[in-house]
Amino acid sequence: MIRRTFGIIGCQHAHIGIFIREMQQLGHRFAGIYEPEPATLARRLAGEFGVPLLPDREALLGEDVSVIGCAAVNADKIGVIEWCELHGKHVMLDKPAVTDREGLDRLRAAIGRGRIEIGMLLTERFRSSLLAAKRLIEEGALGEIVHIGMRKPHLLNAPERPAWHFDKKRSGGIIVDLLIHDFDLLRWLTGREIASVEGFMARESRSPHPGFYDAAGVQAVMDGGTTAQLYADWHTPRSSWTWGDGRLFVTGTRGTLELRLEGDPLLGGGEALLLTTDREPLRRVADPVPASLITADFLSRLDGGPYELSHADLLAASEAAIAADERAVRIDRAVGIDGAASERQAECDRTNSVIEIERM
Repeated sequence: MIRRTFGIIGCQHAHIGIFIREMQQLGHRFAGIYEPEPATLARRLAGEFGVPLLPDREALLGEDVSVIGCAAVNADKIGVIEWCELHGKHVMLDKPAVTDREGLDRLRAAIGRGRIEIGMLLTERFRSSLLAAKRLIEEGALGEIVHIGMRKPHLLNAPERPAWHFDKKRSGGIIVDLLIHDFDLLRWLTGREIASVEGFMARESRSPHPGFYDAAGVQAVMDGGTTAQLYADWHTPRSSWTWGDGRLFVTGTRGTLELRLEGDPLLGGGEALLLTTDREPLRRVADPVPASLITADFLSRLDGGPYELSHADLLAASEAAIAADERAVRIDRAVGIDGAASERQAECDRTNSVIEIERM
């Protein structure tokens, strides 16, 4: 394996710690962090890893730096990608890579030029429990997959969030920011492409942030007819035992599967994978499939080796999230459906149409 030097441009979310720790675990050298906005996280991580806070991103232009990690403000990430492309630096991003259609077009163009490799921390498909769930599906334990449901409640902890988190233009909003993981999992678990999406975004009437939607639901149809329902919110109670009691449900013609991603305090232990089929009653499935490192997968791609997460996967998940965001009906709980969204939905109802996701 090639030993690399890496740096960070943009340090706004703790997810970047996954990349940093995995790079160091794999024996790579950490050069430093550049964060243009005030950020306690950047200072904390610099101190934790004993690296400098850099005065500008040009400090990472040295030939020895070949990989950049990026957890910038979501809307700014596409600019970092293009800067990395200009200077020949591969880049691993926290999700989401882009926040709107314009950013998606720029991302597709950068990938199409083929000058650098671009990765994104779509970490869910690298978890042991999800690898075990995928194996059960591929082995036919559930029969033909009929429906997949995912619930991803989150703890907001508003005082600790930066202002840009509540600005949809800068953050991308709840569908783009949170459900991109789930769109990736839909394709990965089924081996099918997402054919159509529609849904809603809702906001609390008392929220001091007019553009901040705190709950979202999306209905998706896969090629071949498998359906899916995705739900996320920022309403996990402050007293909850976890930051988010995420659940995955898979219904097949011969069985059902439930995955409790953060475990269950009543069951004990970690992630809980529960299986019921026509041949056996409910049982908890062990996770014999070892988890893998998403960063190792990305570096294998850089080194010309085998890899799991591709540019096509990154684009497909981003496309689905952007399309779902564009399609979503906006609901303000104080006034109901907003006017523009209501007109858009009425037109869709009249024509019995859906917005088809653009093919890669």
